[in-house]
Amino acid sequence: MTLTTSAPVNRLTADDDLFLKLHSLYGNALVNQLAWRFDEPVGRDVLARFHAQLAQGFLARRVHNARLPFARPYWLPATASLPLGWDSTPVADDEILDWYFAQSRVDFEPETGQVWRLSAAPTTSGGTLVSLVTSHVASDGGAVLFAVGDALARLGESPNRATGSGLLVGIKPRNTLSANMIDAGRQLRAVAKGIRAAIAARAVTEPDRNPRPDTPPLPLPPRWSPADLVVQLDLAEWNAAAATHSGTTNGLLIALGAGILGRSGRVGDTADIRVDIPNSMRTTDDPRANATTGLPISVTYRAGEPIDLAAVRAAVKRAATAYRDPATTPALQHLQPVQMILPRFVLRHFARTAKAPECLCTNLGETAQGVSTIAGHKASAVLMRPVVCTNDTEMFRRVEVGVNLSFATDGHTITLAITGADPDRFPTRTALGALATAEFESWGLTAHFW
Repeated sequence: MTLTTSAPVNRLTADDDLFLKLHSLYGNALVNQLAWRFDEPVGRDVLARFHAQLAQGFLARRVHNARLPFARPYWLPATASLPLGWDSTPVADDEILDWYFAQSRVDFEPETGQVWRLSAAPTTSGGTLVSLVTSHVASDGGAVLFAVGDALARLGESPNRATGSGLLVGIKPRNTLSANMIDAGRQLRAVAKGIRAAIAARAVTEPDRNPRPDTPPLPLPPRWSPADLVVQLDLAEWNAAAATHSGTTNGLLIALGAGILGRSGRVGDTADIRVDIPNSMRTTDDPRANATTGLPISVTYRAGEPIDLAAVRAAVKRAATAYRDPATTPALQHLQPVQMILPRFVLRHFARTAKAPECLCTNLGETAQGVSTIAGHKASAVLMRPVVCTNDTEMFRRVEVGVNLSFATDGHTITLAITGADPDRFPTRTALGALATAEFESWGLTAHFW
């Protein structure tokens, strides 16, 4: 991997800032996980070299506050990293999902750069499990794949921030006060421009989400872990099912997410479900931690009927076209500069009523295959997913989170991660599995659950 530029002062984006403020309110409520499943042993020394490269790479960044009103914080190289985790006790096949989920139990510190954790464990069948958990403050999925790809390409070299992806993280301004004053002025101009654009786009709407039904809650403990599944499916069978219904690979993913949500009783018959689709905006040598936007679409659920894949395809196309034009971008998107200058006590007020996506569908395609091999060891499966961490049961009910799906393929087999985070619709992995199985069968898909 060749890097052609180095970042000067790398200011936090509006998304970075939002995730940082949410981290201050909720801690590690949501993390990203890149996970490998190997059918053969991968040595601890190999993973130690991998860890050392990551510690000097693109993920190794910390937040430095500007200490001047309206000037944005900026990224600097990390001063610390969490050590490599190595579990010596082998993990049985029926414990693999629990082991992966357990890796999300980590405290991140964006101010020091402790924003990622690499861990591994052997399996009873002679293989190895590897997990890289990352804070959304410091990286989105594209940033993780970029950082990992660069680290793996340099396993035979001595770690060196100046020649690797860590070069892009950023530097401290030579004249800090002057640089921050300039940035503060730019931010105030961005606020004024954003307000004008929001007023101009005030008639632009986006799909509504459905309120969570007010039904008697299940008798659950005060703290709860969302139900999670990992499923493998045949890509050819998947694409054949999509084509039969005049749809696409991505459209079927969206339909499955909406179908599982509908089957759970979270929405009623003929409901229009809001589905959020992450869309990467990352470019070559992009220094940003988060460079992803979300495309919201509306999908109609009809009990007992397959979701209209042709309608899903048209909706995705319309949403992508609309978000490329500021005139058809919703007003809230234009107000991101305003969000950045709001103090945390104001954000805390809004956070009390903020809602999580009811259905989130991420299609990584074959991108994860670029990081599927570690020092000559080829993973039998690569998984990338958002992990909704253990938290207060009432918090999940309050934010009305629904179902998340994350799709990756090696060109032959699909690895699909599903998380059901509504405690009263998906109380257990078994309950989520029953709903997912019924949805797969309705499309003629053969699912193999981990």
